[in-house]
Amino acid sequence: MTELTPRLTELAHAHGVATQFWDWQGRHTEVSTQTVVAVLAALGVDVADEEGVERALAEAELRPWRRVLPPVVVTVQGTAPEVPVHVARGVRFEARLVLEDGTERELGAAGQPQTREVDGEPVARVLLDVGDDLPLGWHTVRATCGERTRTMPLVVTPAALVLPEALAGDGAQSWGLMTQLYAMRSAESWGIGDLADLGDAGAWAAGMGADFVLVNPLHAAEPVPPVEPSPYLPTSRRFVSPLYIRVEDVPEVGYLSAAERQLVEWHSDDARAYLDLDFIERDAVWMAKEAALRMIFRQRRSLRRARSFHAFVEREGEGLVDFATWCALCQLHGTSWRQWPEELQDPRSAAVETFREKHAEEVEFHLWLQWILDDQLARVQRDLLDTGMSLGVLADLAVGVHPDGADAWSLGSALARGVTVGAPADQYNQVGQDWSQPPWRPDELAELGYAPYRDMVRAALRHSGGLRVDHVLGLFRLWWIPQGMKPFQGTYVRYDHEAMIGILLLEAHRAGSVVIGEDLGTVEPWVRDYLRDRGVMGTSILWFERDWDGDGGLLDPEQWRELCLATVTTHDLPPTAGYLEGVHVELRHRLGLLERSLEEEQAEDARSREEVLADLRRRGLLREGGGVPQQVEALHSFLTRTPARLVGVSVSDLAGDKRVINQPGTDEEYPNWRVPLAGPDGSRVLLEELFTWRSARRLARTASQDD
Repeated sequence: MTELTPRLTELAHAHGVATQFWDWQGRHTEVSTQTVVAVLAALGVDVADEEGVERALAEAELRPWRRVLPPVVVTVQGTAPEVPVHVARGVRFEARLVLEDGTERELGAAGQPQTREVDGEPVARVLLDVGDDLPLGWHTVRATCGERTRTMPLVVTPAALVLPEALAGDGAQSWGLMTQLYAMRSAESWGIGDLADLGDAGAWAAGMGADFVLVNPLHAAEPVPPVEPSPYLPTSRRFVSPLYIRVEDVPEVGYLSAAERQLVEWHSDDARAYLDLDFIERDAVWMAKEAALRMIFRQRRSLRRARSFHAFVEREGEGLVDFATWCALCQLHGTSWRQWPEELQDPRSAAVETFREKHAEEVEFHLWLQWILDDQLARVQRDLLDTGMSLGVLADLAVGVHPDGADAWSLGSALARGVTVGAPADQYNQVGQDWSQPPWRPDELAELGYAPYRDMVRAALRHSGGLRVDHVLGLFRLWWIPQGMKPFQGTYVRYDHEAMIGILLLEAHRAGSVVIGEDLGTVEPWVRDYLRDRGVMGTSILWFERDWDGDGGLLDPEQWRELCLATVTTHDLPPTAGYLEGVHVELRHRLGLLERSLEEEQAEDARSREEVLADLRRRGLLREGGGVPQQVEALHSFLTRTPARLVGVSVSDLAGDKRVINQPGTDEEYPNWRVPLAGPDGSRVLLEELFTWRSARRLARTASQDD
């Protein structure tokens, strides 16, 4: 098709595909026909010609009438949900509601049915009287029409997530650390920060009055080199990277022979040698860790430990087995499942089942790694809460997954093909971004009753006091880019945000956790209000908090929103010391990511920074002539004057690091996610050293308002 006709526009809107939008500068933009057609194709809608458009419109209209029950209904507690049943004329039906606890209720009709002709036969639409008194949870509606019985998940979610007691009081504010765990290393680390380092950093922060440690996504990476460095491009969002295991903390180490212990020590010495390098060496570290872990895996387990392992595998079910099978397949066929023999590309195929049986020990090894991770994560969270922290670990949930990864293989049609997720142009990346990740298909998620999404959220919340959702706007709409097109040639696709947010809140409520949405970037005006009303915290970055609806000036601290995590920086900006010196502008210029000249960008950046620093001096938070360390402290002191419930301090700021962690819009052009923690002079800093620094303690006391 060559023209975006009214009927094609109508079809696009019926599937949640935007045909126009407003960019970051407020300019109205029309989406091309080529983009719309490609995105619809990724949603399984063929619109090669006008006849195809008409067929697809008719299908979209009749699809709900052709099924007895919808695929799923997600509602809010206290609201009577609309649950339709579609039955042929003259067919009697019975309906029951089975609550999560097993209690059953008979369901009658509410009001008069509607009737229309479907495929030449009259079909009645009857609304069920479900009531508005349902408890929170995952319930089931069962409808029997003649000899056919159909079921449907009915999910009842909280109207709003209630803050935990420590954050609920008037004026309550808690502070905590924010860290890239792989970069935060100790002398005992095997070349990369691990879960023991997370526990130690949290214990140090707890001693300074901290209530949480927000960590980068710990999602699983590839099981064989090369290991993807970005924690935001994982192979699976449900499972965890074994790179974060502290080998010596695995209980079965105690059963190693003297010779085996010596081998483990040799592997650890090899891995620790990488502490002296300029960049994180994930591949080499994993090869050393994997060799040691395989040795430990072969040791005997006590009856108690064996039962715990089997219970974990049973609880995680098919999803874990699929993940472990994918890992085992990677050992023989590489990490790109789309290059595997065709019979192995389907996780439900007989060939995959045969492989699983033939390589049962290898599959079990990867099951075991996830069990060890689960145990160590649980221990870290338990220890941090025992130190007095009110939240402990705050987990981070990435936007998507690697297109060649385990989730892309095992989740099948739940992820769209032929498109990737990204972001349109914005102030900090003016050519747009392509994150190379396949998005959820909103229609298939509903068909699956949101089970893959629920399982992912549950796993992230299991051993944490809260969850940061990266690009939370993606639960409302995502920027889809058809393959072969540039990032700016994409368009938005909408999701059922009531369902996506509702399920997130239900699982967080059950875990007793907070939810933080990273709501930066291009945001529709109503979205932040919606998230606030449902108890989801936002993310407020000091440099960006301005009166955008007014004169664009700085917000006074008392004007900041209350329900947010307030920070000075984020992983997509340099650490604060680097930002104050403008290293990000020079880097973006060097990488060709600026639309304006270097001089223009530097002048604008300096003007914006000086505006903030002048405001700090006016408030008495920064003395005239104060250097970068004093400016960093003053910026964090400003945060404590806001009503924000959470204040985050980057471990990079504790160290005075200046180097960019990640430069959006780049891949190999910059060593993203490979920069270890360093001091102001660029030399490495280990945790043991950082804990002794007066400057680190002084910044922590500033954030904790401990003068």
